[in-house]
Amino acid sequence: MSPQSIRSAFSVPNLRRGTTNLLGRFRKQHPEAGSRPGTLVIPTGSEAPRLHAVEYSATEIAERDVEDVEALVAARRPGMKLWVDVQGLGDETVLRRIGSAFDLHPLLLEDVVNVPQAPKSEVYERHHFLVTRMYHLRAELEVAAEQVSIVLSRDAVITFQEHAGDVLDPVRRRLRDGLGPMRASGTDYLAYALLDTVVDHYFPVIEHLGERLEALEEDVMLHADDETMRRLLRVKGDLLGFRRALRPQRDSLQILLREGSPWVDERVLPYFRDTLDHASQAVEVVDTYRELVTGMMNTHLSVAANRTNEVMKVLTIMASIFIPLTFLAGIYGMNFDHMPELHQRWAYPGVLLIMAVSAVGMLVYFRRKGWLGSTRKPDRHRTARSTPPPAQAPGQAPEPPGSDDSTM
Repeated sequence: MSPQSIRSAFSVPNLRRGTTNLLGRFRKQHPEAGSRPGTLVIPTGSEAPRLHAVEYSATEIAERDVEDVEALVAARRPGMKLWVDVQGLGDETVLRRIGSAFDLHPLLLEDVVNVPQAPKSEVYERHHFLVTRMYHLRAELEVAAEQVSIVLSRDAVITFQEHAGDVLDPVRRRLRDGLGPMRASGTDYLAYALLDTVVDHYFPVIEHLGERLEALEEDVMLHADDETMRRLLRVKGDLLGFRRALRPQRDSLQILLREGSPWVDERVLPYFRDTLDHASQAVEVVDTYRELVTGMMNTHLSVAANRTNEVMKVLTIMASIFIPLTFLAGIYGMNFDHMPELHQRWAYPGVLLIMAVSAVGMLVYFRRKGWLGSTRKPDRHRTARSTPPPAQAPGQAPEPPGSDDSTM
């Protein structure tokens, strides 16, 4: 690796490529300074809200898309619990109608649209408000993240998501199939199941990041070039974003378990404690990966420095060989009487051709040795699998995350 390649790897454009996505994830749109509490600032590019309602009891369940949230609340049947899933935050009028229909606190609704923010747990007069970060893998094996807000009351749960599509299908299947105690339990158990499913889906993402690190370990030793450094920066950015979500998630669960909540039954608290264990394990793994990335970056620099020293040694030897030849040619020149090429018509173009071939040959040799540029094509992930593995959290059965219910 040449000194130019090392400088290129740490140049401002390359460092920006490794950090731009990370900075974008945590860039918020705040209300103007001095705005009254409860001001809603809709995130730029947000989708129009789509509402889906699931009304259920121990013996029956009904699902439907919702256009009029007031009519939904007015038509509720006694004894039925309700889950309203809101996907998209792009219409302030719809969000305020939801807040009015369910008597949501203005500050709670402000936090729903204030994305992204750290996970937290807050108790209001009529609701318990939970914020979490949902991570999953897209089809192209890129890590996607969005904010999910969970509003818990005595007989209803409302979830707000930034975009359509999520990881909550296991919870929906359990509700439809009547598996476990979910339909017979209160809404606090549904809130636990939603949060637990989000946390459990951290593990496939963590495993994917681990596979990327395994692929990079070999490249750090064999291909210490600027592309390897860019990939290390991308992984480090993903891990940093992950860590900024996991630690507050763990802290918010600790606050919930320590202080309790009027909306969470004591019989459900052990389930939240199990979710806390999974979040703590994820934090430990991510911290280990961050230390590993730091060590790999240091190793990359050492390997690059050693390769540069080897290149400089070879070039120094070559220069040393030609120094006396150049010295002799400089003194005597080419002024010899018996030089047959001096009187040939092809001598001058022949010498130019030899010079050109020598220059091109040396460039090819340097490139094949890896001293000039990179002979590899950029490969962002180098994962061995084309689809994410069906990983589950430690201590769970091998069903999809969130599919294992136990009797309360």
